[in-house]
Amino acid sequence: MSSSSASNLHAKVWSIELILDVRNKSLNVQKRKWHSAFVAIYCSRAFLKPPVLKDININTKLLSRSPSYTTISVDDSVSVPDANGFRIDQIRLTELVKAKDLKQIQELGGVQGVGEALKTDVEHGIHGENAEDILKRIEAFGSNTYKRPPKKGFLHFVWEAFKDLTILILLGCAALSLGFGIKEHGLKEGWIDGGSIFLAIILVISVSAISNYRQSIQFDKLSKVSNNLQIEAVRKGRRQQISIFDIVVGDVICLKIGDQVPADGLLLDGHSLSVDESSMTGESDHVEISITQNPFLFSGTKIADGYGRMLVTSVGMNTNWGEMMSKISQDTSEKTPLQARLDKLTSSIGKVGLAVAFLVLSAMLVRYFTGNTVDENGSKMFNGSKTKVDDIINAIIGIVAAAVTIVVVAIPEGLPLAVTLTLAYSMKRMMADNAMVRKLSACETMGSATTICTDKTGTLTMNQMKVTKFWLGKESVEEEAYSSISPFVLDFIQEGVALNTTGSVYRPSLDSKIEISGSPTEKAILSWAVHDTKMDMEKVVKSCSILHVEAFNSQKKRSGVLIKRKADNTVQVHFKGAAEMILAMCTSYYDASGIVKDMDYNEKMNFEQIIQGMAASSLRCIAFAHKEVAAEEQVEGDQKVVLKEDGLTLLGLVGLKDPCRPGVKKAVEDCQYAGVKIKMITGDNVFTAKAIATECGILRPGQDMLGAVIEGVEFRNYTPEQRMEKVEAICVMARSSPFDKLLMVQCLKQKGHVVAVTGDGTNDAPALKEADIGLSMGIQGTEVAKESSDIVIMDDNFASVATVLMWGRCVYNNIQKFIQFQLTVNVAALVINFVAAVSAGQVPLTAVQLLWVNLIMDTLGALALATEKPTKELMEKPPVGRTAPLITNVMWRNLLPQALYQITVLLILQFRGKVIFGVTDKVKDTLIFNTFVLCQVFNEFNARKLEKKNVFKGIHTNKLFMGIIAATIILQVVMVEFLKKFADTERLNWGQWGICIGIAVISWPIGWVFKSIPVPEKSFLSYLKMKNYKSNI
Repeated sequence: MSSSSASNLHAKVWSIELILDVRNKSLNVQKRKWHSAFVAIYCSRAFLKPPVLKDININTKLLSRSPSYTTISVDDSVSVPDANGFRIDQIRLTELVKAKDLKQIQELGGVQGVGEALKTDVEHGIHGENAEDILKRIEAFGSNTYKRPPKKGFLHFVWEAFKDLTILILLGCAALSLGFGIKEHGLKEGWIDGGSIFLAIILVISVSAISNYRQSIQFDKLSKVSNNLQIEAVRKGRRQQISIFDIVVGDVICLKIGDQVPADGLLLDGHSLSVDESSMTGESDHVEISITQNPFLFSGTKIADGYGRMLVTSVGMNTNWGEMMSKISQDTSEKTPLQARLDKLTSSIGKVGLAVAFLVLSAMLVRYFTGNTVDENGSKMFNGSKTKVDDIINAIIGIVAAAVTIVVVAIPEGLPLAVTLTLAYSMKRMMADNAMVRKLSACETMGSATTICTDKTGTLTMNQMKVTKFWLGKESVEEEAYSSISPFVLDFIQEGVALNTTGSVYRPSLDSKIEISGSPTEKAILSWAVHDTKMDMEKVVKSCSILHVEAFNSQKKRSGVLIKRKADNTVQVHFKGAAEMILAMCTSYYDASGIVKDMDYNEKMNFEQIIQGMAASSLRCIAFAHKEVAAEEQVEGDQKVVLKEDGLTLLGLVGLKDPCRPGVKKAVEDCQYAGVKIKMITGDNVFTAKAIATECGILRPGQDMLGAVIEGVEFRNYTPEQRMEKVEAICVMARSSPFDKLLMVQCLKQKGHVVAVTGDGTNDAPALKEADIGLSMGIQGTEVAKESSDIVIMDDNFASVATVLMWGRCVYNNIQKFIQFQLTVNVAALVINFVAAVSAGQVPLTAVQLLWVNLIMDTLGALALATEKPTKELMEKPPVGRTAPLITNVMWRNLLPQALYQITVLLILQFRGKVIFGVTDKVKDTLIFNTFVLCQVFNEFNARKLEKKNVFKGIHTNKLFMGIIAATIILQVVMVEFLKKFADTERLNWGQWGICIGIAVISWPIGWVFKSIPVPEKSFLSYLKMKNYKSNI
């Protein structure tokens, strides 16, 4: 067939498709069959018929009925309901947004038409109270959830534990011991030595795997909580907060600056809306969203500016974000700075352990092959060529197993586990204390914080604002006098409130209560206007059309709106914002009688005094101003709209009261007592800031304010040297921008401070990221702020920040307790085994016994000490510096006497135990093992308090600690009395148990005595470094 014939045939087929341009889902089954039959018959005829080289123009109305096919009259403009009840399917919706197909949207009747196809009232939203409607939407379009990658199962953690090198060596030794034991003694007796090591290894691996598995589950739970965002949706005309997972296709979602777009959709209406799509495209430039040019919104992107409403078209796995998130697994293997430092410590201790193990191995092999090693009967174990090869191999395996076990005991695997446990435990408890940890490292870093830079609104105050003052002109207007205000001035004020807001007023019926939503400031102003000035929000909104909106800006601290009155077609510009900022834009004002008066310099000073007076009473001052735009100044067509910012007329001033949170003063005092400086950074004016700071205890009454209170612009204009010089003294920074906050954080970090910063706005993100610990607000915080932070304060309360500080110190303190406890065991076990091996050729503690000790100190010890709750004592000490040593002088003072005591007692038992107590070698070795374990149990109590003598204080509150101690003692009794073959022990009588307990309990008075000895704060190691430095000079 020629190319022209082929193209002609293609044109025919294409024409047929045009004739029947119907979507399968819009036809019933019968018509679909006719549709398919017709296309098939026509195509077959087209192939058989010779090509005609002319344009084909077929009209469905000209086709006549014949026995071979039937014509179908289809009006594509009439949408036929699909099987699911909606006039549009998911495939078309997805393609509509992904392809950014404006043409197809127009064909559907615009965004309004898409809403109608989805049975959505674009003004009032869906019927959210109707569960059946929600279920139908989920069934038709899916839910707003996405598939998670498969979780790591328990066997994964078992396998990870198996991969430890020392465990693998021990497994090899156990296998060899088992094989040779069975060969020599038969299955009945020969399995005991090797089998015991196997069982001990399985026990250690199981406990480790269970701990890590539980931690993984904990992280998954926290991840679900952090991903469960609250979104503002319009349902049945009411704005309400719903979970991001409850959003369905057809929902109308309200978006504002800082929000994450929760699903794919189309813009219904909005102003100055721009989106950060870097999470999807990698491009850092913000994309402008408009109804006519680019109404497409994508899940996972962030609102960079403006506000608006969107119609949801795709959710969950039908969005690009859902597909992407389903492939990303949550990484729970994040290494914190403390874990990195502990890894180094573990490595150093491990090297010492390896050296000791090598010496023990060498000493025992030399003693064995020189004939100095004897068995239980006193006979030489090696007699040259007379000794069987199997006996030699068994002896070497036993020696290697003992050496390897020393390495197992020496390497403190419990340290990483202790950090993991204490971090996981503290994260769980902090969640209960209204703090959600997003980054593990923040838990421990918070313990080192030296400065906290906090916001005012909502953090130090309750964020429950109420208008308590209203000034019209230079007169304060009381509530009962509102009726005397000039009607046209009141109209202007109500326009400025109703049209220049991101809040909303909803009243289901005349009898029902008015519902007001929005930010606390917006809610307070709307509530005042509705209840006190009797504003009818709906009436005001309908009387005007909005031409342009300038969204609130944290730099300019104001918002503006350009409106056109429908009654007289006049164009007005309204501004609302920080009182002194609006005042600077005004050249006139309305007095109480509605007369416009010029505002000269003196009048401006009078207004500034009014503002300062309100601010000194802890009121936030908001001003309203307006201006009529002359016809010649009005912008037409596609010209960029810029709101006039000068020559405004002041309409009035309102003062909003936001009371301090109860308990915030106590929390501030606690932080200051703990050596942490509190700095308040706020956008409010300097007088309001001073009043609140004094009320909260950040400023003291009578304190010299010079240098302590500063405005953001002043701090910004300092030279870098001046900033570094003055930053320490600053307690309050008023009228600050997010950039000022970032500058302060950078200066404080350069001065060596560990800085925590609170923030709630999108523009706070740089400061939150720059800080050592970023603390975002859970209620008022934007999603951008939360994602930039390390910890989310769920109740926005400063008292919770103080709690986080205490938990941070608790984490660090618990780790130090465990290090002290473990190093005591390590030193004692290494010295005893080394001395005994070199002098006697045998180690008193067998491989199984050492593995049991390893389990007690590594896992159970970590559980017991890592789960201590924070105490008030932690807030009595100054912050721990970034570079402070992990092992302090206090810890060395506590652990060395205990280790020396244990070494002395156990070596006496090793060399003189038989004579002193008149017992056999087996009983003597059991006494050593039992005494050693009980010493660790009693020393665990000493480790509870690093400096306090009373180690029993608050012990009744830690049930887990007492449970672990009880479990350890019970298991030790079982090991000694009932598992003789497994543990290689002999039963002890009551007297011998009493001796073991008596020796172990002496560790308590030793700890009490040595805690009385004062030690310098400076580390001993730092003195050695100084000496080396001086000798080098």
